[in-house]
Amino acid sequence: MSLSDFSFDLPPERIAQHPANPRDMARLLEVTAHGLADHHIRDLPSLLAPGDILVANDTRVIPAALSARRGNAHVSVTLDHPLPDGTWSALARNARRVRSGDTLIFTPTLSATVLARVADGSITLRFSGPDPTSAARLALPPYITRPAGPEFADERDYQTIFAAHPGAVAAPTAGLHFTASLLAALRARGILTATITLHVGAGTFLPLRSEILSEIRLHAERGHISEEAARAINEARARGGRLVAVGTTTLRLLESACDSSGRILPFNSETTLFIRPGHRFRTANLLLTNFHLPRSSLFVLVSAFSGLAHMQAAYRHAIASGYRFYSYGDACLLHRAVEA
Repeated sequence: MSLSDFSFDLPPERIAQHPANPRDMARLLEVTAHGLADHHIRDLPSLLAPGDILVANDTRVIPAALSARRGNAHVSVTLDHPLPDGTWSALARNARRVRSGDTLIFTPTLSATVLARVADGSITLRFSGPDPTSAARLALPPYITRPAGPEFADERDYQTIFAAHPGAVAAPTAGLHFTASLLAALRARGILTATITLHVGAGTFLPLRSEILSEIRLHAERGHISEEAARAINEARARGGRLVAVGTTTLRLLESACDSSGRILPFNSETTLFIRPGHRFRTANLLLTNFHLPRSSLFVLVSAFSGLAHMQAAYRHAIASGYRFYSYGDACLLHRAVEA
């Protein structure tokens, strides 16, 4: 399969610029092997069963977008993650113009030396001055139009209710739909919850570099699953509960941390897993996720989970029915395709 198999046309007006208010009033398209059904996020308790377990990503978004000068040139930098030696991995717009040894000036008190340009397109920076996140803004996705930069409301809206561990550059957007009242309704229904952590990196903003799926390599992202979380998930499944992954980041981490039988193991490492058609899923039975970009690794992932034909039909229905796409948009509840 090639990346062109995962293309579709999306009218610009379908791209959400602000979230639903309240968040759990976003629309929800259920996708099964038998067809499609229209709901809202707040219907989720009735769509799940007592004993099911929702697993969400509890990463917290950090300010990561910085603006620098290199001489007279303007350079936009997006922090990715800190490295063990105190330097930072980052992405720079027009990174080919940035050379090792360059000095980038961000503020009168914050500068950085470019130590290296890495093969994956990132650069390594050694900062001088305060914590670079103190001078940064939210790195909103480019399809959220903010000519003057992120709005005050984005500081709240682009953070999930689960957010606990700082480290993500982009929000795990399926979690944006949850509210305190929805979580209470899920608990009252007997639906369990657990959280794991995958820090979404700046690579999520980059286009895929090859038309051939087998040649695509994703940037590494650091994940953590505690012994307590792994035990709660495994025990719920042993009792017959279904595992519902809240977001593609959660699913990617679960699939990276399971053994051959699907048992979730404690995890504290990086993952570069690229889930594409042919992947044998061992963990989640259902996936709650937003509507994704064409030709993106995330649309490839959901097509692997529920089948490309089903996802193409679902997206055609969503576009025709006025669903809102991307980070601030509506969501799907995907049932896993039956494996042959």
